[in-house]
Amino acid sequence: MTALTLSTAGAATLRADALVVGVAKGAKGPVVAPGAEAVDKAFDGKLATVLETLGASGAEGEVTKLPAPAGLKVPVVIAVGLGSVPEKDAAFDAEALRRAAGSASRALAGSKKAGFALPVASVEDAEAVAEGALLGAYAFTAYQGGENKLAAKDKKNGNGPKSPLAEVALLGTKPRDKAFKAAAERAVAVAEEINRARDLINTPPNDLYPESFAAVATAAGKEHGIKVQVLDEKALVKGGFGGLLGVGQGSTHGPRLVKLAYTHPKAEKTLALVGKGITYDSGGISLKPAGHNETMKCDMSGAAAVFATVVAAARLGLQVNVTGWLALAENMPSGNATRPGDVLRMYSGKTVEVLNTDAEGRLVLADALTRACEENPDAIVDVATLTGAMVLALGHRTFGIMANDDAFRTSIHEIAEEVGEASWPMPLPADLRKGMDSPTADIANMGERMGGGLVAGLFLQEFVGEGIAWAHLDIAGPAFHEGAPYGYTPKGGTGSAVRTLVKLAERTAAGDLG
Repeated sequence: MTALTLSTAGAATLRADALVVGVAKGAKGPVVAPGAEAVDKAFDGKLATVLETLGASGAEGEVTKLPAPAGLKVPVVIAVGLGSVPEKDAAFDAEALRRAAGSASRALAGSKKAGFALPVASVEDAEAVAEGALLGAYAFTAYQGGENKLAAKDKKNGNGPKSPLAEVALLGTKPRDKAFKAAAERAVAVAEEINRARDLINTPPNDLYPESFAAVATAAGKEHGIKVQVLDEKALVKGGFGGLLGVGQGSTHGPRLVKLAYTHPKAEKTLALVGKGITYDSGGISLKPAGHNETMKCDMSGAAAVFATVVAAARLGLQVNVTGWLALAENMPSGNATRPGDVLRMYSGKTVEVLNTDAEGRLVLADALTRACEENPDAIVDVATLTGAMVLALGHRTFGIMANDDAFRTSIHEIAEEVGEASWPMPLPADLRKGMDSPTADIANMGERMGGGLVAGLFLQEFVGEGIAWAHLDIAGPAFHEGAPYGYTPKGGTGSAVRTLVKLAERTAAGDLG
């Protein structure tokens, strides 16, 4: 993991491999952002002119590398775009800072140390830069550059994968100030847990399956003082968890239900989080067509987000109880697999007619939701890569929010926007419920095709206890990024929803649940 330091050095005196400064998009060309004054002076006040000559405009995510002039202790200056110049007296948006820092970190792969002299007008700005830099420095290389001779040769020739930026030195801060120290510690904890979630999402399904995921959670629990309980197949059968068992019965890797409980002695509220953890989704007997299977290792992104959030809450010592439920199963076709037309008896006692085995996420979540509600939390949020319909509705960068309480849904939406995660509130239209009526069981796992993401939310709502505020985050779009990296978002697993859930836990601890 990339190290973070709050540096007391000035931009002109810092010794590092590179120095990162900000440049904004002005009405008449690029404008050097605050924090870069010493660098601009080293360029004789002509940094903006030099950047414009090189084609830089200050557009968001734009990265321009220049050789450093005399007067600086670094060999390279990296100017990163922040987007449009803020209106008079306004500061740069935290998300713009976060993305700029991420872009710079990615450009600095292979470097040992870089100073970040981006605009830091507040503690919140410092945290955004730190968080973006740490997230942007992420790389998943566990399966690359092994010890074989060919890999060693590639590494020697500079053809192998580059290591992430090793150290981020944050300039313009007050290293001895408690608020800045706390912001740095929070950025490190949250970024490290997001990157842990990314690692899990990116791990191939032959190595990450329900039992091995549960083992990772157990080890983390011991490290961070989190109580972990794992229900294996025998325990699930004994408990009557028909949804988890039905989805997982076609695989040689049996399902698991993992409970992670972080408790604080002074906590007055309890937040329950439930994550969909399909470690690989073939669709089951309702097999996915070619072209739709290749990235299905990411179908446990919801469970990864929940896991990361509970560990982050423990590391931050939040004054709230946070319980995470990981509903883990592998959805495979075999002679033992659940068939379309089968009826499953869920943990709640309700029966579900399975019309499509590729609508499996809602089945494992239903069991976990019911179990979580038995402990009467003050609020419950489930997170899942649940439906392709949500991707069609909101695209690849925005997750949908559904809830049984309008105020709670609004709170989560506002929190997501505050931390820089694109989201949108979605309805739960009562008229769509009728489409899940079954002549055989209490409910079917499929309803109308149009509005399929909302239908899935309505299905889950059936398994939420009375009087408990509940929200459902469908992160099917932003959980896994298949395009080129941008900002602090890498190719592959993103760790979507972790920042929202951590902030929700903090708000809950402060008594502002919404």
